[in-house]
Amino acid sequence: MKTGFSSKDGIFIVEKMIAAVQANKQYLSDIDGAIGDGDHGINMNRGFTQCAAKLKETPVSLDQALKILSMSLMMVGGSMGPLYGIFFKSMSAAAADCETIDISVAGDMLAAALTGLQKISDAKPGDKTLMDALVPAVEAYQRMAAGGASFESALAAMKNAAEQGRDSTKEMMAKKGRSSRLGERSRGVIDAGAASCALLLGALADGATELLNP
Repeated sequence: MKTGFSSKDGIFIVEKMIAAVQANKQYLSDIDGAIGDGDHGINMNRGFTQCAAKLKETPVSLDQALKILSMSLMMVGGSMGPLYGIFFKSMSAAAADCETIDISVAGDMLAAALTGLQKISDAKPGDKTLMDALVPAVEAYQRMAAGGASFESALAAMKNAAEQGRDSTKEMMAKKGRSSRLGERSRGVIDAGAASCALLLGALADGATELLNP
């Protein structure tokens, strides 16, 4: 099994995330509509589709693709565009100048994404936000990496933790964003941000795993 893959091949991961968002745009808007504006999937799809069009223009490396994705998301409406813009901009910076993406570089990318969001948001696990998926996912990956696990195993642990974090938001009461005004009525539905975060991290894990097992 390979221990890393070329950054030039890493654009495949961004393409996997684009496809995942496009396939789940209605689902994301439906769960957002239960306690929010109902436009999360629409806005996410707009940003990712714009990125897809730009990526067709010229071959790019993983960090460059993530930078293009960041810029595309910054331009879409809604509250999540800027958040994911920072998320992918931070990832891009951590991967810059890296010809090979291995378990260490990927860990740096994930940590950078989390740190980038923490600089602009005080949301934390338990607030019913994307942090409920992202924080445990990053922590799971880092535990596996520190314990000497394979790159593939760390990715699998990250994906699983993100999905569990997403599901945990169903019975939470929202403490951030517009849905926080609903109080107890915000319980009973998965947070849309946590859902999209788990979706993206899952696509990232699947894409990287495919590159590790060509």
